[in-house]
Amino acid sequence: MEKKIIIFTGLSISKEEAKKILDADYKDPVKRGDILKAISKSPEIIGIIDGVFHQHPAVSHKEIMEAIDQGIIIVGGGSMGALRASELDSLGMKGIGYVYENYANGNIESDDDVAVVFDPLTGESYSEALINIDYNLELAIKANIINKEEKQELIQIAKSIYYPKRNYSKIFKESNLKKEKKEELKEFILQQVDIKKQDAIAVLNYIKDL
Repeated sequence: MEKKIIIFTGLSISKEEAKKILDADYKDPVKRGDILKAISKSPEIIGIIDGVFHQHPAVSHKEIMEAIDQGIIIVGGGSMGALRASELDSLGMKGIGYVYENYANGNIESDDDVAVVFDPLTGESYSEALINIDYNLELAIKANIINKEEKQELIQIAKSIYYPKRNYSKIFKESNLKKEKKEELKEFILQQVDIKKQDAIAVLNYIKDL
């Protein structure tokens, strides 16, 4: 008999892509009260990948703990799931992936690091998560496209932009990088995989193996 699994996602990875990896009941990004509704359906596993931060009250620690207390396995990673897992891993929530590890070890602390603004109908992101920007710029250093000082300048600019308006075009426009280097960096970033998506896939595969 297959396990009953509920997954909250749609931003870090589309539901269509997720279904190809794991057969589950897919829900929109989690908000306050959604875990309590999920509990009423008696799932064995709940995966939290994406969640809302400012559009609605965020999912609470208390409702996640209620699920854990009822014996439901809770796995988080990618975005909101990574944040909540870093806060509740010592109490039974399982964290997966790069974003979770960075929250857990204190490299990042704010929900602003993973927050994006998105179309609630299509799930399309209109902004870029700071954690993705930082990850891709670190890769660009390893590829000898920029140096550490240039990355630092770009990150400071990114942090200064309110998250719904944060994207590479705005960052590059305000930077002192030469035009040729901006173009090279832009092309490089377009070839990279979203780290939140990588983590989302890792969450799904972890649950699949349970």
